[in-house]
Amino acid sequence: MTITLECPATTATVGDLMKCPELQISEDIMVDIAMDVLQSSGADHLLVRDDDGRCAGLLTRLHLAPFQARSWYTERTPVRDIVLDRAPFATADMPAATAAAAMRARGLAVWPVVDHDGHAIGLLSL
Repeated sequence: MTITLECPATTATVGDLMKCPELQISEDIMVDIAMDVLQSSGADHLLVRDDDGRCAGLLTRLHLAPFQARSWYTERTPVRDIVLDRAPFATADMPAATAAAAMRARGLAVWPVVDHDGHAIGLLSL
């Protein structure tokens, strides 16, 4: 008699595919400084944290496009006051297929990954 064992099907999770967030800024940072950070780094996005260190959202070049003229307004506007991609965020234990479907539905190319306390632990890219 021969017994064959089947390998259990493994499903990739967000934690398996996420990358470490390289650039993070505080939501207190003024828009002009955020623009300078994006320009000097060559990055397409910045992870934004609140005063408690929790993920407040993801800021992209598209969100900063209305401020390109660099008026007095950009020097006095904190990042928290502009429109950016906010919660809900992915979690590391979320199935990757579910996260990808949610990203497509929301039109996101990058999605912050948070722990159960809301602190950013990574970024998921499509």
